[in-house]
Amino acid sequence: MSLQEKNVSYFVRNSYTTLNECTTKTKNVWIVFHGIGFLSRYFLKYFDGLDPQENYLIAPQAPAKYYLNGEYKHVGASWLTKEQTSQEMENVLSYLDSVMKAETIPNQCKLIVFGYSQGVSIAARWVANRKIQCQHLLLYAGGIPNELTQNQFAFLKDNCQVQVIIGDKDEYLTEERMKAEKSKIDALFQGRAKLHIYDGGHELKKDIIQSLPWK
Repeated sequence: MSLQEKNVSYFVRNSYTTLNECTTKTKNVWIVFHGIGFLSRYFLKYFDGLDPQENYLIAPQAPAKYYLNGEYKHVGASWLTKEQTSQEMENVLSYLDSVMKAETIPNQCKLIVFGYSQGVSIAARWVANRKIQCQHLLLYAGGIPNELTQNQFAFLKDNCQVQVIIGDKDEYLTEERMKAEKSKIDALFQGRAKLHIYDGGHELKKDIIQSLPWK
């Protein structure tokens, strides 16, 4: 028996969700990447405390949907797994290209890229691979992919602020992993990244989002 794994290309549709309207009063455009188990429309509820006139949010939707907790009730989604990660990431990048083509971001607006949990890996890969010039890169409670290098972030301008946000009780962040992540962050961003530690676990908090120095 000869087992072969083959590839095909095909057209696929995927949604994304926005919050507020992009107008002449908009100051900040956010691209926010949710964590595993979220859907983009529910993820945006964590940002509804931001000034709606000044902030326009775009939440891409992870493609792999599944039922949560083994029950056929609530649906969540995942960006990637360890299976064919590079190929799946290329699919995600193509999808994000389409999202950005569909949205017109005014030149006068600040671009804020935000990733939470699994979304950190997508945010970091997207910025690195598509050379996204953002004013703020906010990485919240997630790990940065090991394959990324400092050279891939060298294009970022000096005015780009990189913020890493973690909880002091995050159950996924052991002391050993914390040391490894800190070394990785220092190497990738050459000391320009600022670390913010909050009181809490692996959780997304509205007050932390609003208190970060992204304004």
